[in-house]
Amino acid sequence: MAAPKNPQNDRLYGPVTTKKKQVAAERLLCTRPTFSQSVMVSVGISKLGYTDINFVDTRVKINVTYYHDILLSQQLLPVMRNVSGEFFIFQQDNAPAHRARNTVRLLEQSMLAFIPPDLWPPNSPDLNPVDYKIWSVLQQRVYQSRVHNTDELKQRLLQAWHSIDHNIVDNAIDEWHRRLRACVQANGGHFEQML
Repeated sequence: MAAPKNPQNDRLYGPVTTKKKQVAAERLLCTRPTFSQSVMVSVGISKLGYTDINFVDTRVKINVTYYHDILLSQQLLPVMRNVSGEFFIFQQDNAPAHRARNTVRLLEQSMLAFIPPDLWPPNSPDLNPVDYKIWSVLQQRVYQSRVHNTDELKQRLLQAWHSIDHNIVDNAIDEWHRRLRACVQANGGHFEQML
């Protein structure tokens, strides 16, 4: 039995007025055949080490309480302190749970170096080492063949995460300073061409 098809990520090249449902299915270009399953994860990295991969239960909505009480207080911060002591910069994006008053207060009170929401772009994957470097390495390893279910995906992610060379993490972190300077030079605009 074939897996259910989700056409959301199919690409269609044609006139702007053409709707996807007006085109024969065999003419659609399906570009993501290996992304058959998905999970939400949370990780922390530093030059001194990195956290385990934390899987977020699919039934959980990441709200302020879950982010504050579980992801930060129980998973990320204790492990990062264990790995790095107090010698790390805590970075996040402007997701609602990240910029909530309780979250910001917790981080301001418990962190030596925390980048507050008002100093960080709202959507900054080009400034997050995990987003601009680490995930692409993991994706190459995890999606070498089709993933059939979430258990298999989690197992592959764990294997890829535990086998990642720490030089990749170090290089990603080293690149952060250069990317940050380029972002400032571009006044917060696109800066990839400056790297």
